[in-house]
Amino acid sequence: MSKDFIDDRKLQDLLVQANPTEEKIERIINKSLNKERLSLEETAILLQADRPEWIDRIFKGAQELKNKVYGDRIVLFAPLYVGNKCINNCEYCGFKASNTEVDRCTLSIKELQDEVKAMEKKGQKRSILVYGESPDYDADFIAKTVEAVYDTREDKGEIRRVNINAAPLDVEGYKKLKEVGIGTYQIFQETYHHKTYDKVHHSGPKKDFKWRVTGLDRAMEAGIDDVGIGVLFGLYDWKYEVMGLLEHTIHLEEKYNVGPHTISFPRLKEASNVSIDDKYIVNDEELKRIIAILRLAVPYTGLILTAREDAELRREAIKLGVSQIDAGTKIEINGYSEDEEEQDINREQFMIGDSRSLDDVIYELINDGYLPSFCTACYRLGRTGEHFMEFAIPGFIKRYCGPNALLTFKEYLEDYASERTRVVGEKLIQEKLAEIEDDKTRDNVKAKLEEIEDEKRDLYF
Repeated sequence: MSKDFIDDRKLQDLLVQANPTEEKIERIINKSLNKERLSLEETAILLQADRPEWIDRIFKGAQELKNKVYGDRIVLFAPLYVGNKCINNCEYCGFKASNTEVDRCTLSIKELQDEVKAMEKKGQKRSILVYGESPDYDADFIAKTVEAVYDTREDKGEIRRVNINAAPLDVEGYKKLKEVGIGTYQIFQETYHHKTYDKVHHSGPKKDFKWRVTGLDRAMEAGIDDVGIGVLFGLYDWKYEVMGLLEHTIHLEEKYNVGPHTISFPRLKEASNVSIDDKYIVNDEELKRIIAILRLAVPYTGLILTAREDAELRREAIKLGVSQIDAGTKIEINGYSEDEEEQDINREQFMIGDSRSLDDVIYELINDGYLPSFCTACYRLGRTGEHFMEFAIPGFIKRYCGPNALLTFKEYLEDYASERTRVVGEKLIQEKLAEIEDDKTRDNVKAKLEEIEDEKRDLYF
């Protein structure tokens, strides 16, 4: 049985002892730019660097690192809520068991397929399935829904990568999900501060801090080497929570030789029958600091910024190190197939801030100089976990992910894009082709792009 590896006192003491100076900050940023993961002590110094000139330097360092490791690629996905039954009482969540105002629903396989088809009609290729914690949502049920998503096709559309956001399982449960080909298994600790965790989780299995914090250990032991962690910022001091995320990362690296594939940093938002204590609410500037410091602390970990945030903040924050965003997001049960414009707080876990269509988000990304990507090649070719790091560390993310991003983007332009998006998108593809220095690689990408124009799909390197 794995141990609870989060030491509250140690993390608090490191923050208190941190003594930022210009020289220390510069040394730490340079270490990160050399693509080395930062220590807890180094990260504490960045967290305590509160002077405007220091914050500006951290922002610039994060931007430089993101460009160096990920280039201008932004991976796109969409969440799909399968069921919102829940036996936990978490005071911040609209789906908590005690909330009698929320509409409870679990999608049937037919309803799930209708949702997937509606997503595919918009051009989605990657999804994360979201479940409440209920005996109805055991590993067998999750596996059945995953298989249904992979088996559902609408014209040229298909979901090629299914990630999971669900309650922690035992090792045997995770093995069942590995067999059906899930992508990343994501568990948010919500808060790493033990006292706060106990306070906000009133009852239910989720109240067990240790069972949750070791949930991804069991996933690793079951052979799932793509895992995602996250914190719900606003429950406790944000600087401490960043330290907790890094401690979790270090634990996974030391025990399993690979850290999390992704880190998420959602903030508390309005939800059905929820009263939010604003003591630890994270403002926009603090969120941007969180993103920049995480980018520097864990150079090879994907950072996910969700549609909880409004469009303008997402636009600003992407520059600081974000590599994945959701777009065209609907978090109501049956939200994609019904496609209602207005949000219904009693049908969703929280209110989202960016409800734009996938095409609108892609159009803005292109005009801001980013390359939208639906790539799933690394996952499907086994370039995950330790293997992913083998490719990532020498800089192969750009070598493989750039060309694969172009191919999946070309598919979107051919099959789903609006005319305005298609025009700027085709121009972007030509610009990106010209940037490929290796003649053989450029010719290979051109050939595959032409195959896509000839109706071939799902091509990748």
